[in-house]
Formats: sequence, structure tokens, C-alpha cells
Amino acid sequence: MEKKSPHILNASSNLLGFSLLIITSLKITKISHSTYLDEFAGLACLLFACSCFFSFLAIRAKKQKQENQYESIADYLFLIALFCIVLAVIIVTVKII
Repeated sequence: MEKKSPHILNASSNLLGFSLLIITSLKITKISHSTYLDEFAGLACLLFACSCFFSFLAIRAKKQKQENQYESIADYLFLIALFCIVLAVIIVTVKII
């Protein structure tokens, strides 16, 4: 089975930056209090950071069983964080329309 950990680490770190950009732009424009967008982006940040952490642990793991566990945790955290980003995009789309 091909290792997914480096791909998860790369994608999670990129989307972590994207989520932080969302939060920063909301704080600068002072519209974070009127939507739940910053809450979803904040949750996504935490989940992407944890996903980065676990995927890094999977890359550095010595035992195959540990590597598989860490990779699985990182994968699920990434999926949940991705769902939070999708909710944030839906909120932005609804607010624009």
C-alpha cells in the first residue's frame, strides 16, 4: 500500500494556511461577529494542525502498526477539516447570493 502521510502533510499544511488566511481576513474586515465562518475556519485550523502532526508522526514512526494508526488518524482529521472548509465556502456563497 502506498504511503499517504506525505500527501496528507502537504495538503494539510497548505489548507492550514488557507484557513488562517480566512480568519485573518475576517478579523481585518471586522465581519467575523456576523457569521459562523470564523468558527468553522478556526475548527478547520485546529484539525489541519492535528492532521499535520499525526501525518508527521506516521512518517517518523519506526513500527508499521504505529505508522498505520497515525496515518489513519491524520486521514480522518483531514477529512473532517475539509468538511469544515466546505461549510465555510457554503456560508460565503450564501452570504454573497
